[in-house]
Amino acid sequence: MTAPLFIFIYTLSIGFLIFWMGLWLVHILAIIYGKWKLHRKVEPPDPEKELDLPGVSIIKPLCGTDTHLFQNLETFFTLQYKKYELLFCIQDLEDSISYMYVKSLIEKYPDVEVRVFRGGENVGVNPKINNMIPAYKASKYSLLLVSDSGIKMKEDTLSDMVLAMKENVGLVHQMPYTCDGAGLPSTLEKVYFGTFHARIYLTSDLFGVNCATGMSALMRKELLDNAGGFQAFGCYLAEDFFFAKAILEQNYKLAISTQPAAQNSGNASVSSFQNRISRWIKLRSAMVPHTALLEPFSECMLSGALAALSSYILFRTDPICFYLVHILVWFISDWILIHIVQNGNLPFNKFEFLVMWMFRECGAPYLFLHAILNPAIRWRTLEFKLKWGGKAEPLPARTNKNIIIKDPATIKFSKPEELCPLPLHVIN
Repeated sequence: MTAPLFIFIYTLSIGFLIFWMGLWLVHILAIIYGKWKLHRKVEPPDPEKELDLPGVSIIKPLCGTDTHLFQNLETFFTLQYKKYELLFCIQDLEDSISYMYVKSLIEKYPDVEVRVFRGGENVGVNPKINNMIPAYKASKYSLLLVSDSGIKMKEDTLSDMVLAMKENVGLVHQMPYTCDGAGLPSTLEKVYFGTFHARIYLTSDLFGVNCATGMSALMRKELLDNAGGFQAFGCYLAEDFFFAKAILEQNYKLAISTQPAAQNSGNASVSSFQNRISRWIKLRSAMVPHTALLEPFSECMLSGALAALSSYILFRTDPICFYLVHILVWFISDWILIHIVQNGNLPFNKFEFLVMWMFRECGAPYLFLHAILNPAIRWRTLEFKLKWGGKAEPLPARTNKNIIIKDPATIKFSKPEELCPLPLHVIN
């Protein structure tokens, strides 16, 4: 072995072992910070001071239905908060099921202020932004909560988020997690969001790194207006990342709520989960490629294998023993972290956790490679091409016979007079 090659291999081995030790520091920090931050008991405001809390406009974009949609929506009608409005955005003009759900809920809770907007407004390539634009323009309170249809709220969740909105904070977001569900797909989702995702999310928040997701985010409307409003973000698919970026650029901070976001989708499947994770990898690779490149090396299996090889080169340790100990300790650390995030008993036993944990960890490198080699992003029935920096352009959807079946540019949106900002207690 030549001297330059010898030096290169040793330097690479030292560098990766330092990186590997950094991964363990992330584990430790996530466990400590998660234990301190999550599920803290926030003292409710005094009844007199509660009246001084700002009003909140809750924007709920709806696109399609699932088996849990009704119960998810109902949790927003039972929030223990004095001043808020619900702005439902139904993307499909022919979506009668979502409309029926909302109508029945307003009949059950007539005191809640509700308006419905149907059809959206075309301001860019992002379907979610297009769907929410009319509600954004019509919102009347200083705080906006964008909440996906699959989110389930506790009665005090909104209060918890508003109380986290300090004077120097411009955006409060909830760390994604999942409700308890039956079946292996639900277990897989809970394992992912309670281990790998929680570890990165908590550590990023600790150091003030932009990690906000838009499934449940409370923002100051004034700061969004300063950035051009929702329509300024219509060119991005990851609008949540750029919401947070625009707020940070105005010298405000981000904060997470003490309560994780309870995703409660009734249509969980392994394929839908993998497609979702693949889509997120593609978005991160386009927006922050310098960090996305490190992502596969931060996974348990690959990082352990490379660390075992590095240790063998430097110290002649047994690589198999090193690798097995690495996996065992990583597994135990994730088991501790998911219990912190769950804040109670898990809906599965240790063996089920082990099976789905191994499935996710072993499949992570494949998902990463698949996402990088297939950069086009599919969102429901639409397909997009990402540019560096996060901007997107629509692609014609095609069948297997390469026949164009729908061009995203031809999607019909409602005309201004077709918008339906109706208080539902008026609807017959």
